[in-house]
Amino acid sequence: MKVINSSGKKKTAIARATLTEGKGRVRVNKVPLDIWEPRLARLKIEEPITMAGSSISSVDIDVVVKGGGVMGQADAVRTAIARGIIEWSGDAALKEAYSEYDRNLLVSDHRQKEKKKFGGLGARAKYQKSYR
Repeated sequence: MKVINSSGKKKTAIARATLTEGKGRVRVNKVPLDIWEPRLARLKIEEPITMAGSSISSVDIDVVVKGGGVMGQADAVRTAIARGIIEWSGDAALKEAYSEYDRNLLVSDHRQKEKKKFGGLGARAKYQKSYR
């Protein structure tokens, strides 16, 4: 039985996808993708699946995602799914289509939140001075 593991990251969210032979089910944290909320995150996750088309109709995809927020998790999941589909099918044309559509489907986004520093409210903002 063929099993493929892949992963994706976005900010602090980490997703691990497992692709196995099956009936074409997609589950994220044991929840079917059809009822995943919010809708925008679900549509984002579905992008690599719809682009692959019928070539993965006999593949079950189980994804475990931890950390981050809703959209960070959605981006991590779509990267993990896209990488798994590429490895499963071995289709160079599909890989090219993914990278042409959105490079983050295949390459994890390494950007992180910048740390807050002293002397200000955030990473770059400083407290105002009123004596000038």
